[in-house]
Amino acid sequence: MTATAAVPTTSESRTPQQIWQRVRGLLLAVLILVVAGVALAAVRSGDQHGRLDPRSADPYGSRAVAELLKDRGVSVDVVTTLDEAAGAPGADTTLLVVGPNMLTAHQQQRLHTATADSAGRTVLIAPGGPSVARLAPGVRPEAHGPVTARPPRCELPAARTAGSADIGGIQYATDARDAIACYPDNGLAPLLVLPGHGAGDTVLLGSPDILHNDRLDQQGNASLGMQLLGSRPHLVWYLPSLDDPSAAEGEGGPGSRDDSGDGGAEGENGFIGLIPQGWLWGTLQLALAAALAAIWRGRRFGPLVTERLPVAIRASESTEGRARLYRKADARDRAAAVLRSAARARISPLLGVTARDADSPAVLLPAVTARLSTPGSDPGALLFGPAPADDAALVLLTEQLDALEREVRTS
Repeated sequence: MTATAAVPTTSESRTPQQIWQRVRGLLLAVLILVVAGVALAAVRSGDQHGRLDPRSADPYGSRAVAELLKDRGVSVDVVTTLDEAAGAPGADTTLLVVGPNMLTAHQQQRLHTATADSAGRTVLIAPGGPSVARLAPGVRPEAHGPVTARPPRCELPAARTAGSADIGGIQYATDARDAIACYPDNGLAPLLVLPGHGAGDTVLLGSPDILHNDRLDQQGNASLGMQLLGSRPHLVWYLPSLDDPSAAEGEGGPGSRDDSGDGGAEGENGFIGLIPQGWLWGTLQLALAAALAAIWRGRRFGPLVTERLPVAIRASESTEGRARLYRKADARDRAAAVLRSAARARISPLLGVTARDADSPAVLLPAVTARLSTPGSDPGALLFGPAPADDAALVLLTEQLDALEREVRTS
């Protein structure tokens, strides 16, 4: 019968308790991430969309105004392609264009052609730069002002009924005599109405704030937004899409979008505005995971402990082993430096010299010379001299250092 040998316990072996202490931090971090992910998924489990989306309940969404319009009998249809938007204009339709600066020059020209002769209403949200020249000829974006509560100061019935509203952003100017400029500031208007053919018109809104969910209950924002968008029984909400096939048509192509800095709905055309919200939340969770991992890896495992060495080695053996290494490498200079440093460290306390000054010839040598009984001897060559030329000179240096130390001790 063969006996099974017991596995010896070494300093590298870990008990189950030690293993649990090592991994419990990681398990806790994973648990926190799982709980946070489930909580975020539960909180944000509803329909999530972008800015000014009538399906979005986020602060910068527009679900509130869309629901109010539906309660008033206005149908709201969301379209994402130019073909759908271009086929929408009619006498009973309001076409709302969100982010017209995202459209290419070819798309803007097609949209203007489709709406120019329409008897309906076209509402453009914060068009800027070349967008205005193509979508509303004769209008110029002159400045950019803060969004703040402003009085209407115009004859537009919708503005007079709404009263003060949170208006600002891009401010427009035009030479058209029949244009109506509302909420003016220094002669420039963030709300401009351009009458078209028959009962049709075009509305330029310098900022989208009156349509945001978080601002709809402030000032006269709800009233103004509902009157601008609810003047017809049918509302087509056009959200330009980057994957619209019409973006590749025309000479300009996708690269001819209006990227000027004077337009856009609070940066909705910027890089961050184009990133889906799911990616932003995913990045936040990854950052949280990295922070927790850094804290877990950087923590102390507990108080410092003295670990039992598996083998005890005598000091003489360590000295002999180092000497053999020096001899194998012919490192007489290094061996001599070690011998001289050790000798200086041993005799400096006997001479009243501090350890910091033990390696200073200007301090140590006068003290050694004063203690020696042999006149004319040169301790400097022994304690700070050049490296020995051969092994015999190294052995002689060792003997002379021992003699010097004995003389200092006995004098």
